[in-house]
Amino acid sequence: MFGAGTDPVGQVIRIKNAPFTIVGFLKSKGMGVGLSSQDQDDVIFVPYTSAMKRLTGDTTFRSFSIQTVSPAVMDDVQQQVTELLRQRHKIAPGREDDFLVRTQREISETATETSRVMTMLLGSIAGVSLLVGGIGIMNIMLVSVTERTREIGIRMSIGARGRDILLQFLTEAVALSIVGGLIGIGLGMGASRFISEKFGWNTLISTDSILLAFVFSAVIGIFFGFYPARKAANLDPIDALRYE
Repeated sequence: MFGAGTDPVGQVIRIKNAPFTIVGFLKSKGMGVGLSSQDQDDVIFVPYTSAMKRLTGDTTFRSFSIQTVSPAVMDDVQQQVTELLRQRHKIAPGREDDFLVRTQREISETATETSRVMTMLLGSIAGVSLLVGGIGIMNIMLVSVTERTREIGIRMSIGARGRDILLQFLTEAVALSIVGGLIGIGLGMGASRFISEKFGWNTLISTDSILLAFVFSAVIGIFFGFYPARKAANLDPIDALRYE
C-alpha cells in the first residue's frame, strides 16, 4: 500500500473516511479453519469502540472469540461462557439460548462431516457413471455379437472352442473400457491443470488414483462384457452359420 521497503507502522489509512494510524502488523497466518473462514492475512484489526462508532454503527457485539489456556479446559470454558451469556441475556430456566457458542473442535467436525458427505455424493455420481458406461459397453458388445454371428459360426466350424470365443469378446470389451478409461484419465488430468492455472486452485493428481481408475476400467469391461461373450460362446455353430 505504501510502496516497497516502506515501514507501514505510523502510516495513516482511511476506512470509510475515518483515519486510522497503523501501530503494527501481524505475521503471515494463511487461511483460517472453518466453513466461514477467511484469509487471515487480509484482515485489519481496529479497536471495537472505534468500529462501533465510526464504521458499523452497531451497539452490540455480533460475535467474539475466546482463547483457552489449553484444549483440556475447552469444555469447561464453553459451559461457563454459556451460563454467563444466559445470565446477561436474562434467559429464564428451560428457555432456549438466543446465541450460539461453538468450539474449534465442533467447527472441525462439521467441516469433516461436510467433506464426507461431498465425498459420498461424488462417489455416488461416479458409481452411476460407471453403471451407465458398463451398460453401454454391454449393449455395444451384444450388437457386435449379433452382427458377427456368422463369423462366430465360421470360427467354430474350423475348430474354435467356446472358451476361445469367450476370450475374444472379453478381450474386446476390456480393450473398449480401457480405451475409455485412458480418455477419461487424460481429460481429468487436463481439467485439473486447467483449473489450477485458470483459478489458482491447488490440484493433486496421485499415481494411486490413476492406477485405481485404470483397474476399474478393466473390471467394468470384464463384468459387463462377460454376458455378451458368454452368449457368443454358447452359440450353436450350425445355427450361427445359417444366420443372415
